[in-house]
Amino acid sequence: MNDETDVNQDAMADDWASALSEQEESAKPAPMKDLQDDARPLAESDVNLDVILDIPVTIAMEIGRTKINIRNLLQLNQGSVVELDRLAGEPLDVLVNGTLIAHGEVVVVNEKYGIRLTDVISATERVKKLR
Repeated sequence: MNDETDVNQDAMADDWASALSEQEESAKPAPMKDLQDDARPLAESDVNLDVILDIPVTIAMEIGRTKINIRNLLQLNQGSVVELDRLAGEPLDVLVNGTLIAHGEVVVVNEKYGIRLTDVISATERVKKLR
């Protein structure tokens, strides 16, 4: 039965090889128009921020993080305390779509939590972190 399987595999390999060679013979490069480099620096008047102003983003405030193994995670129940990597009084991280943009402190306004920004990360620093 091994000889029969080998013969079938060889025949299939030959079929694939012939199909690929036919495809290579019929393949031709697509014609392309001549590309022109008409790039010019954008003037301030060319920038239209209205295009992106309505894009929704997610903003999150992070108190802290910790790593925990699954065994301890499954043992958590009501009243359990999870220790975070921040000290009390340290500023919170403000993240937009997962990117740190600022630090701040918790405030209460009209019985709702809020955050007062204490330090905003500059745009150049944020771009450096992306690289």
